[in-house]
Amino acid sequence: MSNPYTVGVIVGSLRKDSFNRRIAKAAMALAPSSLACRFIEIGDLPLYDADLETAEPPPAWTAFRQSLHGVQAFLFVTPEFNRSVPGALKNAIDVGSRPYGKSAWGGKPCAVISVTQGLLGAFGANHHLRQSFVFLDMPVMQQPEAYIGGVAALFDDKGELGNAGTRDLLTKFMAAFEQWVNRQLAPLA
Repeated sequence: MSNPYTVGVIVGSLRKDSFNRRIAKAAMALAPSSLACRFIEIGDLPLYDADLETAEPPPAWTAFRQSLHGVQAFLFVTPEFNRSVPGALKNAIDVGSRPYGKSAWGGKPCAVISVTQGLLGAFGANHHLRQSFVFLDMPVMQQPEAYIGGVAALFDDKGELGNAGTRDLLTKFMAAFEQWVNRQLAPLA
């Protein structure tokens, strides 16, 4: 393949050095060369309010929507807040899906990695995201799944992913994601 697919990486945690961001960076570093991954930030998005959906919506919304339109696939990396997705991530999904009929998400393949310090691997957040993807017409990779629990113990004292098992999981996950994206987009090329 001559040109890589562009993948927008969206992290549900807003903390600068969050474990989710660290896992996202590790996944990006392990991605096959046919996936050009880049972060799309969500922290500066005003809460979605239909009253602000005018001819001149908030500039942060416009920039975010342009970023979404500029990629071909998405990788979501999320923590779990109260058995669901963080509010900032849900807000980003809402902003990107509007105005009605002009969703930036539709038809773009995606995958989810959920991350937590607990043992359940943010299972609830992972599956809540998948529910939104069905409505947004985003084909989500089903297998392999990536639920990463006990994340605090996976990094060395320099903040690098030191756990070989997690590195192997992410390597296989990103290879499968490459195949998923190719399967979804190659017929369109």
